[in-house]
Amino acid sequence: MSGQGANCAVDGEKRSPFCDGREESPLGSKAESSEGSARYSQPIVWRNVVLMTLLHIGAVYSLCLIPKAHLLTLIWAYLCFLMTALGVTAGAHRLWSHRSYKAKLPLRMFLAAANSMAFQNDIFEWCRDHRVHHKYSETDADPHNARRGFFFSHIGWLFVRKHRDVIEKGRKLDFTDLLDDPVVWFQRKYYKSSVVLMCFVIPTLVPWYIWGESLWNSYFLASILRYTISLNVTWLVNSAAHMYGNRPYDKYISPRQNAFVTLGAIGEGFHNYHHTFPFDYSASELGLKFNPTTWFIDFMFWLGLVTDRKQAPKEMILARKERTGDGSA
Repeated sequence: MSGQGANCAVDGEKRSPFCDGREESPLGSKAESSEGSARYSQPIVWRNVVLMTLLHIGAVYSLCLIPKAHLLTLIWAYLCFLMTALGVTAGAHRLWSHRSYKAKLPLRMFLAAANSMAFQNDIFEWCRDHRVHHKYSETDADPHNARRGFFFSHIGWLFVRKHRDVIEKGRKLDFTDLLDDPVVWFQRKYYKSSVVLMCFVIPTLVPWYIWGESLWNSYFLASILRYTISLNVTWLVNSAAHMYGNRPYDKYISPRQNAFVTLGAIGEGFHNYHHTFPFDYSASELGLKFNPTTWFIDFMFWLGLVTDRKQAPKEMILARKERTGDGSA
């Protein structure tokens, strides 16, 4: 999912707000592999290791609070989870990364706020990484290369500096559309403040203020547990959906159709289809399949907030199945 942002000045010059300093930092010393190709060590980012460890410990502790919490608090936590998921699936993924449909300003503002609730990097960085992931899937230029194992593709890639290839290949991609969107600019500029507000403050204060839940329960259930689950659900698209399942559209690529991931990631588990037809706004064949993100986009279309939904023609899908599919569907 990774790439290099545009308009990044170096050598002491003013940097664009779309640049993060992390990408200009060295990635480690060079060593030669047995094949003779250059390999680069990826230093561990210990801050991420510590913070993610503490987050998951907090999430496990949160499970103990469920019997003591108001039912409304649990419902609220789930609603926050759905909003969090939509900020990634309908927003950063299908709208901004793949431009599979167009959204009017009110919907883009909602999806940007939901994306801040997801706290998975701002829209620009998320999309930059994801476009590189598609362009160079399962190579060293893929930020969460599944060929390096389940752990790396799930969470381990966040524990190390990006591979040099991720940065170098990412510099070649076009991010003009992201740079031209004022919603993306605004969220990038105020990302830290928006994350504090959307990911932690609002989810915690609503149950406490409206129905008298304790701040302790509100914080751990609606913020910590909800956030941790949403992270792992997203990561499963990178890991499990690249390793387990069938490949009815293209048996020559790693991404799979994974029903478990589809259920958790509200429609993002039809991954063999998505990598075969990444421009399709539904990220799956339309029909009676479980895809809440598509239902949301369709509802927004009915409200007049969505236009230009792109779809793969049925004839194209059938022809691709016959030519490269594994025969499973």
